[in-house]
Amino acid sequence: MATISKPALLLLDEHTASLDPKTGRTILELTEQVIRQENLTTLMVTHNMEQALRLGNRLIMMDAGGIILDMDAEQKSGLTVSDLVEQFELASGKRFVDDSLLLRRRDEG
Repeated sequence: MATISKPALLLLDEHTASLDPKTGRTILELTEQVIRQENLTTLMVTHNMEQALRLGNRLIMMDAGGIILDMDAEQKSGLTVSDLVEQFELASGKRFVDDSLLLRRRDEG
């Protein structure tokens, strides 16, 4: 529905997060199709690092409200999720030992 009036910027905030994997893939495919067809500038927020590496032409990673990584398509091409975790650890100074870092609210430190 957000694309009916062709927005200047399409904001996608975890738009597949609560979906089962099959439905999530379908929604992502449809999203990519609409973005290409309508030539939409899009900002997608995701905690899914595979999606972050695969989609889009720029990857910005944030921690504690600040940008710690900013990569263009060339810089992120060929990276794996493990590489991205390593980049996060280097940039943030935090160990990525489990998913709690992704799930912890900012006010929980």
